[in-house]
Amino acid sequence: MILSSASAEPSGLLLAALSAAGAVAYAVAAAFAHLRPRTWRSVLVLAWLLHLAALVVDIGGIGAAPVNGSHAARFGFAPSLSMTIWLVTGVYLIESRFLPLPSAQRLLSVLGLLVMLVAWMFPGEYRPQAGSPLAPLHWAMGLASYGLCGVAVMHAVMLNRAERQMRAQKGQGAPALGTPLLRLERLTFQFVGAGVVVLSIALLLGVAFTPQWRWDHKTLFAVMGWVVLTGLLTGRRVFGWRGRRATRWLYFGAALLLLSYAGSRFVLEVVLQRPPV
Repeated sequence: MILSSASAEPSGLLLAALSAAGAVAYAVAAAFAHLRPRTWRSVLVLAWLLHLAALVVDIGGIGAAPVNGSHAARFGFAPSLSMTIWLVTGVYLIESRFLPLPSAQRLLSVLGLLVMLVAWMFPGEYRPQAGSPLAPLHWAMGLASYGLCGVAVMHAVMLNRAERQMRAQKGQGAPALGTPLLRLERLTFQFVGAGVVVLSIALLLGVAFTPQWRWDHKTLFAVMGWVVLTGLLTGRRVFGWRGRRATRWLYFGAALLLLSYAGSRFVLEVVLQRPPV
């Protein structure tokens, strides 16, 4: 529910303050992406840390009243999107120390700004205890697969952009991206492979240890995403897929994963306004 009653709790006020501060920091990073790399990185790191603090307060339900006499985590479509972008930005901050990735600076700053505001408006609902000690690991692995696939998509976007620049320049000079295409392509598929491995573990944990597991639209989209991404890796290894064909498969698989949780929770929480199940 938009700006639910949780906003009046101490945790809601703290979340609002952290979200506002993080959004401002991301806005500054987006507006001044042309600054010296060290200065811009410092601003983005500050925004990233504020983003982390907001996630801890939101998902952890810090400062919130107990639910049914016990502490409960809070989650929903917006926190899942927020954590995904936070993970992608964290990987970018590490990777950009070793590789020039200037084309992602403003994009990640704008995405960080948007997801922080959306997560504040839709903080999610409190969840009961999971019923299995391994269920939280299933959720964590699922989010990690979101993040890894998000990083792969970011690299694929930069790869497509660099290829277009090379065709436009007709081979005259290196693309403005500043990263060798083959290296960027290799990184893209390394992140896809890591995402598939983590997603496989998440699905196995869900089947084996999560009492609420059932074959619904969320599970179906997740399995379809796994099939598409696994097919992409197989096609690359067996048939040598690359370029636009490979990135289209990646975009399709990532879109299915996005629908598997964030999309379904958006419909349930915002459109239908149903309680969590």
